[in-house]
Amino acid sequence: MPLQIIAAIFLFAVLFVFIQIGVVTVAFDKLGLSQGSAMLLLITSLLGSSINLPLFKVDATRPPDPKWAQRLRWMSAMARQLDPGKVLVAINVGGGIIPVAFSVYLLQHNPLPMTTVLGAIGIQAAVCYAFSRPVAGLGVGMPIFVAPIAAAIIAVTLSSEHSAPLAYICGTLGVLLGADLFRLGDVRELGSPLASIGGAGTFDGVFITGLVAVLLA
Repeated sequence: MPLQIIAAIFLFAVLFVFIQIGVVTVAFDKLGLSQGSAMLLLITSLLGSSINLPLFKVDATRPPDPKWAQRLRWMSAMARQLDPGKVLVAINVGGGIIPVAFSVYLLQHNPLPMTTVLGAIGIQAAVCYAFSRPVAGLGVGMPIFVAPIAAAIIAVTLSSEHSAPLAYICGTLGVLLGADLFRLGDVRELGSPLASIGGAGTFDGVFITGLVAVLLA
């Protein structure tokens, strides 16, 4: 069994325990979700974390890191779409599409002015871009607590009454923009044949960043 799946199972078990003791439940309560809806969202995000949808390819300026040869044995479906000298840019379902979709849901169910939302996302994206760094053979890395703390501060400052949904929205979309989309120019030099928007998936930072930001807001 690949290490990524083992890690995902372990982290899901930890999240399940957190739900039982009320930690994650508090975050979803602040977002207006029931425990059943929260579990459904977490499960679909977990399952989606192993799915990357191809978008386009760019020329690589660095040969693939040897570690990728072992990883590709567990990615047979995706490996068939990789080309030598190219970087396949994809979007992760659990770490990219689902957080965006949930953010849209929150926008539709909370009276947040669009100017406030766009301002919060812009500030968060700038913070994430400033603190993120390309890591050869891996991807784009960022200190784990920078994004959620920044999102919480931004949300409380700009909209204290609706800080929880705003923290999730700017926390997730800001990371996707600042640490992923704005860093696409760096993927050519990472020595990785695959660059996934949303990272390795749900537990790579995007989804969890949103939840932690909500707890702090």
